[in-house]
Amino acid sequence: MMVPLVLEDALSAGLSSAEVFSGTPEAAALLLRDAVRLRASQEGPVQVATAESLTGGDVGGTICTVPGASAYYRGGVISYAYEVKSQVLGVDAQLLAREGAVHPAVAVQMAVGAARVCGADYAVSTTGVAGPDSADGQPVGTVYIGVCSPSGSEVFERHYSGDRAQIRAAASADAIALLARAVRGGAGGVLENEQA
Repeated sequence: MMVPLVLEDALSAGLSSAEVFSGTPEAAALLLRDAVRLRASQEGPVQVATAESLTGGDVGGTICTVPGASAYYRGGVISYAYEVKSQVLGVDAQLLAREGAVHPAVAVQMAVGAARVCGADYAVSTTGVAGPDSADGQPVGTVYIGVCSPSGSEVFERHYSGDRAQIRAAASADAIALLARAVRGGAGGVLENEQA
């Protein structure tokens, strides 16, 4: 199954740029496994974690479909409610009250919180609008993906097309691929199946 993806031509200031992953979430999970194996062979064990809002556990669930994932997947936090984002992941409550959950800074803070809570080296987060209605002043399909790594944090803005299920699947695939990219070494770590 190919997921319909549309990448904005111009990203907002402060957002990182990376091509959209065009494969399935399961394909991305295999890329993550390979990236973890490569990094572990060079530097020792690698641990990853997830923080999810709009994807509701799909990212973590897909990572766990790969045999041996327990060696590198520490766990995740499904944080639909603002209180969970704030109280568990440490997202700034004032930021949530002012901007809502669909915001790049929220995505970064979610990823950082997941790494902290789960004791991971790398973490990825998803927050956005899967539809059918807009939220936090953002149109359906708007997603922010945060990635936390030992070298810092990044946030990616995405605008996916399709229905609720397609948007969630696209966000899940992209989030796992961006996590694999970070584990592999950031922008220098080119992933197969990435395309504009």
